[in-house]
Amino acid sequence: MILPLQVNAEELTIYALTAENGRFQPETIVVPAGRRFKIVITNKGPGPEEFESIELRKETVLAPGVTRTLVFAPMKPGTYKFFGEFHKDTAQGRIVVK
Repeated sequence: MILPLQVNAEELTIYALTAENGRFQPETIVVPAGRRFKIVITNKGPGPEEFESIELRKETVLAPGVTRTLVFAPMKPGTYKFFGEFHKDTAQGRIVVK
């Protein structure tokens, strides 16, 4: 006999992030502490870009026109930096957890 499982899935808040012309928009994403969330990253630029955060151990490379989703575990309050490997001087941002 197979019994149905009840799953209480937490609905994750989604934040949009765009990489274009060597920059991330928005540069700051504010999220609540202690809750999982998603960031949907779209590369609207003509070349590749990377989302990388050493602090958060997240990294993904996006070809032009590609969209990727990253899921983040609950985080403690603080500021966590991210950057684009292909445009280190200008593609910078932060996730502020409150």
